[in-house]
Amino acid sequence: MTMPPTAKPRLGLRSFRAKFLIVVGGAVLFDLLVSGGLALWNVQRLSRNATAQVGEGLEKASQDYIRSYTNSTAAQVGLLLDQVHSDVSALAGVLQGQIDHPTRNGNVGTALAKAAPDAVTVTYDPVGQWAQNLPGGPSVISVWGYMLDKDHHPFPQVQADIETSAILDLVAPSLLHNGASKLQMYYIGPRERPIFRTAPYTTQAQTFDRLYPGHNSADFWTFFFPGLYESWQQWALSPSSRPVANYITQTAPYTDAITGKLIVSFFHPLWTADRHGVAGAAGADITLTQLAEIVENVKVAQSGFGFLTMSNGNVVAINPVGEKAIGLRAANDAANKGVTGLDRSLRNSTQKAIATMPLDADGAIQHISLTEHGEEVPYLVVVKQLRPTNLWVSGPIQREVMSLGIVVPEREIYASLIAAKEEISRATNRILLYQILAVLVSLMIVTAAVFAASKRITGGISALAGAAKRIQAKDYSVRVDIPTRDEVAEAGVAFNRMAEEISFHTENLEKLVVERTKEIEAAKEEISTLANQLKSENLRLGAELDVARHIQRMVLPRAKELTAFKHLEIAAYMRPADEVGGDYYDVLQHGNNLKIGIGDVTGHGLESGVLMLMVQSIARALQEAGEMDPAKFLADLNRTIFKNIERTETDKHITLSFLDYDGKRLTISGQHEDMIIIRQNGEVERIDTGDLGLPVGLEADITQFIDTREVSFEKGDMVVLHTDGVTEAENPSGELFGFERLLQDARRLHGGTAEEVVKGILDDLMAYIGTQKIHDDITLVVMRHR
Repeated sequence: MTMPPTAKPRLGLRSFRAKFLIVVGGAVLFDLLVSGGLALWNVQRLSRNATAQVGEGLEKASQDYIRSYTNSTAAQVGLLLDQVHSDVSALAGVLQGQIDHPTRNGNVGTALAKAAPDAVTVTYDPVGQWAQNLPGGPSVISVWGYMLDKDHHPFPQVQADIETSAILDLVAPSLLHNGASKLQMYYIGPRERPIFRTAPYTTQAQTFDRLYPGHNSADFWTFFFPGLYESWQQWALSPSSRPVANYITQTAPYTDAITGKLIVSFFHPLWTADRHGVAGAAGADITLTQLAEIVENVKVAQSGFGFLTMSNGNVVAINPVGEKAIGLRAANDAANKGVTGLDRSLRNSTQKAIATMPLDADGAIQHISLTEHGEEVPYLVVVKQLRPTNLWVSGPIQREVMSLGIVVPEREIYASLIAAKEEISRATNRILLYQILAVLVSLMIVTAAVFAASKRITGGISALAGAAKRIQAKDYSVRVDIPTRDEVAEAGVAFNRMAEEISFHTENLEKLVVERTKEIEAAKEEISTLANQLKSENLRLGAELDVARHIQRMVLPRAKELTAFKHLEIAAYMRPADEVGGDYYDVLQHGNNLKIGIGDVTGHGLESGVLMLMVQSIARALQEAGEMDPAKFLADLNRTIFKNIERTETDKHITLSFLDYDGKRLTISGQHEDMIIIRQNGEVERIDTGDLGLPVGLEADITQFIDTREVSFEKGDMVVLHTDGVTEAENPSGELFGFERLLQDARRLHGGTAEEVVKGILDDLMAYIGTQKIHDDITLVVMRHR
């Protein structure tokens, strides 16, 4: 008998297989989607929270940095102005003292007329119709035509003013040489006798004739400074009428008639002895470049810049890049005034945000947008107001508050914030991708298992119906026990296996989500902790370096120590490569003996700076103890330094030389860089110190290595000392500045003062270095016998 063929099960909606697939597959899919979705949502929420907290901290740190930078730059500008105020007040004090003591004033005038007749004798110029002293003196005195009698001689009272004003020759050169760098200092007489004495000597009246026709026949004060003299007269009657409680009056920037440079003038009025009238003024000029250098050297991020502006928005200092960025347009104002002003106003800016920007938001962060190449670029601006001053601008004196501004693109100042957000975003995306892949893999495995089991089911199986319902209710612990050995038993075995796999994957997926969530929380806490530690460490290190740098600057010789010897000019400069340098120089005086030291600690930074301070302290102690023998002085210093180096376990030593001067000869001891001597006749000597000692701190006793060498030091001779930071400085091509270039600079600058020699060498050195990083400390000392 032939058996009928086995009927293949159909996959209809009412079949057991279809129901099995719908119920089990749907339940597993739902569980995977819900669990995976919750995990992804938690990851995204943690990412947003971390980004917000990191962003808030970095944004606050960036803004605090900009404010701090603005405050320090404003302090530098204020310091320069304070130095000029001090020098003008000193000159005014001397001149006012002469006015208040007429008898002494006359005696001083008579004495100066005898001692320096070329300073008080004026010669008439028939072309210009004014009188002026001939070149040769420290100052020039100009007397306009209306102060001359018919024989072209100064009226008696004018001549008396000429003689008494010659005291400027005694005071001004010293003030010009010391303190803030000034273009010129001068005295202007009262309205009825406005003689004009200026130091240093220039072709004063000749320049006025060329630039200001008609000045010689006009009232000086009204022609050049209308309203200024009247304001001072009002102050004499009512001191409380001063806009600012200070007698110093500052002008807006203008073109100087003598030098042709943009300058700022500072006046201090002089009063009559009874203080009821104006007796003239003392003054000083500084170039706008001196103010501009502070502002133009501002460097925040990559392209941030600064500007200095008057309260009316007129910008007096800004670098070319910044001027273009904020859309300034400059124009000189020469509308029939005695002086020619500078007009470069923020209010005329092509950038609308700059033209309307408030200048009284002292220290506040302003967010603006500037147009660059047709696009709006966000910027941050901080404006810091300086101390109020009395300002003259072609009229009555007014109260003026200048402001310093710092402008920086947001994309640069927030670069670290943007990078942190991007890194957190990338990390979040990686976690999301891994979670999605895990869900998809689990879904594929479960789906494959369900289909594999369903293929074994060909008919209705009542024994599995109840168990299937429990599976549908997510009771994955259910198992069926079918004792038969037929296909139903095999289906039961497959069912049990399927239930076990579903339970396994569900439980493990939940554990995986929990574990990943805990890992993310732990990573977030670790990032926060590390960020706080890094911030605290940076603050601590910054404070320590500030203290060390401050201590190092405190122990450097003061200006009065450099000028203590009557026949010597000493000028010095030191610039560390890091916050704290390892170069050393000192000027020590004991009785009539002078000891100058210069040295270079290996490396640079905090450890080198500390060793430098040790050397300075020990040298000072030995000098004060009266140790005058150069060899023993150096041996004792080395012994102490060696013990300190052993104690601190640092791998440092220092090349060190001393120059002892007793008023006639120089005695050199110790090993350091070669010394340069330029004789009065221009002859150059190079002193090799290699055989005069051993680096300090290498051996406990270097007595046997120390030697001395005596050289003459006569009037007009000049000594140049340096560290290898000068000769080993590199230009952008990596070429060294070199000893020969230093030697040539010293020979070329030999005729100038010690300060001029130092400045000339440094100007050449910095121009040679250009944009190259300075890798080593730079120290330069020049001593000139005058």
